[in-house]
Amino acid sequence: MKIGELAKITGCKIVTIRYYEKEGLLTEPERTKAGYRLYGKEDLERLEFVLHCRRHGITRSGVKKLLAFRDKPQPDCSWITALFDAHIANADEQIRSLEKLKRHLEKLRNRCVGGDSGATCGIMQGLNNQELCCACDRARIF
Repeated sequence: MKIGELAKITGCKIVTIRYYEKEGLLTEPERTKAGYRLYGKEDLERLEFVLHCRRHGITRSGVKKLLAFRDKPQPDCSWITALFDAHIANADEQIRSLEKLKRHLEKLRNRCVGGDSGATCGIMQGLNNQELCCACDRARIF
């Protein structure tokens, strides 16, 4: 199948498939005489594995390691458990951070009584005063 068909089957964008090839997550596909990429069942399964890992938030480097293990399994897979333990800890930290952000947003939301004018709106005052929550950590986004 050509890249467009692979993209359609997997729901993965063509540019992402090319990127995964460039990064070594997918193997170099065969090409037609005209230079079109040709993919087989193994390529489809590999891409689906990569996409499944990425949906779980596994980093590119983690996916590369898992692919290497998938290609050449070793008797000891304890490093995979450690990889997932670190990933779970990261997810826990993100959840804590999002919970803090939610509490801050709720505090801002509760400052608005509804019907306030722009000058007296509690939410706008908090944003204009750049009141930072602990989730913001005085981070600047630019």
